[in-house]
Amino acid sequence: MSQIIYKIAPEALWREAEKNGRFTGAPIDIADGFIHFSTAAQVRETAARHFAGQRDLLLIAIDGNRLGDALKYEVSRGGALFPHLYAALSLDAVVWAKPLPLGAGGHEFPALEGE
Repeated sequence: MSQIIYKIAPEALWREAEKNGRFTGAPIDIADGFIHFSTAAQVRETAARHFAGQRDLLLIAIDGNRLGDALKYEVSRGGALFPHLYAALSLDAVVWAKPLPLGAGGHEFPALEGE
């Protein structure tokens, strides 16, 4: 059974990762030493807090089971456990990447596994 986690990333940054075959993270990920992810229950709040008003974003679904021991769930916002990856993300673990359009009420999400 897959364990789907999500990453929000600027489209240009993701397209660069596709060329390189791996995603090393956004600037905040690099500064923190791990790649930040969210569960389905967390990703909407992540978008509202950290990506409000931003366009040209992608929502990337990742099979967390394919990330091995480098994936850790650690306490973050409000005491909740968030998935953090202490390695580059191999694109082999990506299930899909979809546009995350900005509507009048915020970002418009597709149906998410795990909601």
